[in-house]
Amino acid sequence: VQLQAYGGGLVQAGGSLKLSCAASGRAFRRYAVGWFRQAPGLEREFVATISRDGGTTYYADSLKDRFTISRDNARNAVYLQMSSLRPEDTAVYYCAACLSPVPLWAAYADWGQGTLVTVSS
Repeated sequence: VQLQAYGGGLVQAGGSLKLSCAASGRAFRRYAVGWFRQAPGLEREFVATISRDGGTTYYADSLKDRFTISRDNARNAVYLQMSSLRPEDTAVYYCAACLSPVPLWAAYADWGQGTLVTVSS
């Protein structure tokens, strides 16, 4: 499955942004999808993941109150709704596929090109 994240941009602190992860191929429904992010000079960080049917979600503890992951299998898409954004949320956000919704980036494959989110103070 091929994934592509998009929807990033510049937003002021306190604002909201919704990222989308578009997938190609009918195999999309067989995979959990995770969101990760990487800020300059830092390691890739787990954000959230969702099971193949959307029934199970996991979040990074520090983000679960502000971020929401969802998916629409009919549209081959996964979304990340981000609210109350902070400057420290600035990063390139990636989506990737995995057989199970685990919070470990090394378990994921089919990484799409990321989308840059910049939060200004």
